[in-house]
Amino acid sequence: MGTQRRAFTLIELLVVIAIIAVLMGILMPALKKVRDQARAVTCKTSLKQWGLIWYMYTEDHDGKFNVGAYNGSWAANDWPVVLLGYYKAKGQLATCPSAKLSMATGGNFAQRAWSWDQQGWGNIRAKDPEIQDSGSYGENEWLCDRAGDNYWRTRSKIKKPQEVPMFFDCAYVDAQPYDTDGPPPQAEVDAATSEWNIVCIDRHGGYINMVFADCSTVRKVGLKELWTLKWHKNFNTSNRWTSAAGANTAVWPDWMRSYKDF
Repeated sequence: MGTQRRAFTLIELLVVIAIIAVLMGILMPALKKVRDQARAVTCKTSLKQWGLIWYMYTEDHDGKFNVGAYNGSWAANDWPVVLLGYYKAKGQLATCPSAKLSMATGGNFAQRAWSWDQQGWGNIRAKDPEIQDSGSYGENEWLCDRAGDNYWRTRSKIKKPQEVPMFFDCAYVDAQPYDTDGPPPQAEVDAATSEWNIVCIDRHGGYINMVFADCSTVRKVGLKELWTLKWHKNFNTSNRWTSAAGANTAVWPDWMRSYKDF
């Protein structure tokens, strides 16, 4: 006597599909969170390497930082050029894994990487004819070796370097924020209106990653915490956007209000 084979009914198949859909709905956010955490860890690892790169560069230049873009041609003295001899993974080590989209495509700053070629910044090719560099990190431009009371010109002369931003997640090659300027009113605002617009970006869930001027401290920094750091020599770390000055939720734009206060 033959054995009768039982097939799934349509209702049973629909139930199985529904269960799979529910499980996927539960698992996908968790998988995204794990993926984002992995990218943040990779970003910190890259910044640790950049800390070493900056240490070697300043050691080779009597402790001084680079002059920066505003001397000679655009880019001739900026970090992607002056550090060429210290980093070889061009366009890779300089790019956060959460920000690999081309800046030319438009969209979220947090997910885009700048590009020398596509944005036409200066004559970087005069230093390296084959370079097609891109990245999503930037330098604290107040660290440049320039005249002015605000500039941290020499790394060895910074009294508390672990409190001074050096290199971080950024939508441009550098940022020069002021304590008198506030946060972007929306998450995406043209950089021309304020330097904060290119560094106060939601790249890692309300945080960016940063290596400080001691070249060894690498950690995540809350977006509201940015205003408490010693960006330049005379930067007021008790400005109106800090808890030290009694800042409350009302001073922050809607898109930032849910983030941690500092």
